[in-house]
Amino acid sequence: MTIRAVVFDVGECLVDETREYGTWADWLGVPRHTFAAMFGAVIAQGRDYRETFQEFRPGFDLYEQRQARADAGQPEYFDESDLYDDVRPALAQLRAEGLWLGIAGNQTVRAGGILRELFTDDVDLIGTSDDWGASKPDPAFFQRVAEVVPFANDEILYVGDRIDNDLRPAVAVGMYTALVHRGPWATIQWNTEEARSLPTLRVDRLTELPELIVKFNASAR
Repeated sequence: MTIRAVVFDVGECLVDETREYGTWADWLGVPRHTFAAMFGAVIAQGRDYRETFQEFRPGFDLYEQRQARADAGQPEYFDESDLYDDVRPALAQLRAEGLWLGIAGNQTVRAGGILRELFTDDVDLIGTSDDWGASKPDPAFFQRVAEVVPFANDEILYVGDRIDNDLRPAVAVGMYTALVHRGPWATIQWNTEEARSLPTLRVDRLTELPELIVKFNASAR
């Protein structure tokens, strides 16, 4: 089958999360470089990134603290300046190629609202884990993606930066996958055997996707 739809993860795929995690370090009262080092160590050990917060504050509840930040006038936030510089050109070219486009990631209701403001005319669908009541890597999340995309699972390319959270569960439901080489997860996982063999496509920049998809579709016919 050919690729007819492309669905993007959010964090470290479309959005550079440097600011987000920097503000979390500030909220915890931890030097940013110390927080970043612990974050990388947790990921390298194959642990859930949320355990990073536990290392500095045992019992830390991320959802409670998100609300606490909002109540304190310091909510999580991202805007156009946090998008990677290849995002807009890639979306425009993929749209020009006639592909159906979506954004779906583990994000809050608040983040979903920001995404809808940023990408009003760029994509066909925006869905978040809070919207759907299921978070990656739960198969229910990808089943929901499959339900809202108007093509078969084997016509969907899911693009993400994580083997564990993005690619494995997408492959499990029969989707094609693309691994983008940026952010802490992809940087740590990039040279592993699974990162070399599992993805349908591997890219350093999203602007590589349009040409690679055209070539893939041509070879599949």
